[in-house]
Amino acid sequence: MGIILALAATDVLLGVVGLLQETKSRPLTLAERERYAAQDVARRWHALRAGSVFPAEVEYAGLNRTRQLARRVGIAAEAPCQSVVDAPVATVLKQHGCRTMLRATYVDQTSAFVVTIGVAVFPDEDTRVGTASDLPVDDRVGVRPVAFPRTVTERFGAAQRQRTGWVGAGPYIVFSTAGYTDGRTRESIPLEETLHSELWSTAQTVAGRIARILAEPPEIPRCTQGNVC
Repeated sequence: MGIILALAATDVLLGVVGLLQETKSRPLTLAERERYAAQDVARRWHALRAGSVFPAEVEYAGLNRTRQLARRVGIAAEAPCQSVVDAPVATVLKQHGCRTMLRATYVDQTSAFVVTIGVAVFPDEDTRVGTASDLPVDDRVGVRPVAFPRTVTERFGAAQRQRTGWVGAGPYIVFSTAGYTDGRTRESIPLEETLHSELWSTAQTVAGRIARILAEPPEIPRCTQGNVC
C-alpha cells in the first residue's frame, strides 16, 4: 500500500510540474508572431469603429506640398461586395470569396473633388493577392460612387467618375473612385486636365492612408503571456 501511495504521489507531482511548464510564459516563436499579426489585421474591419476605419479627416499634400485635409462626408452601410462594384470587378470578387464591402465618401479641402473609398474584405492575404492579380486593368470600373443627399457630393454618380483604382493591404483591397463635385462627367473633362490636376493624387492618398490603418503591423507581445517571459 505504501508503494502504491508513493507512486500515486509521484504521478501527481509530475502532473503538476507538467502543468506549470505548459502554462509558463515563454517567448513567441516566429510562426506564432506571424499568426498573431495576421489575425490582428484580419479582424480590424469589424473590430475597429467605422469612424476609425474611415477617419473624419485624412491628411494629404496639396499644391506646393501644403498640408491639406480631406473631410469625410458620410459612411455607407456595409454591403455585399458584388452589389457595389461594376460587373467586371464583381465577377472577380465573387470568384475569390470577397466577404463584404465597407464604403465612405470624402471631399478635398476645397470641396472641388469627391472620392469614394471601398474596402473589400477577404479571408486572408493570399486570397487578396490572388484576387488583385485577376482584377481588370481599366480605370473606368471599380467601386461605385456613394453620394449623400443635401451635401456637396449629391451630384457624384457613375457618369461623374473620372478615374478608379485600388491598393492592396493585408486581406483587404481598398478601392477608390474620384470625380468633381460640380457634376462634370468623364467625357466632358480633357484627359490632360484629369492627369495634371490634384484629383487623382488626392484620391490615392486617401485610399493609401485608410489601407495603412487597416494593415499597419500591430505591436506583438514578446511572450505567450504578455511581455514578461
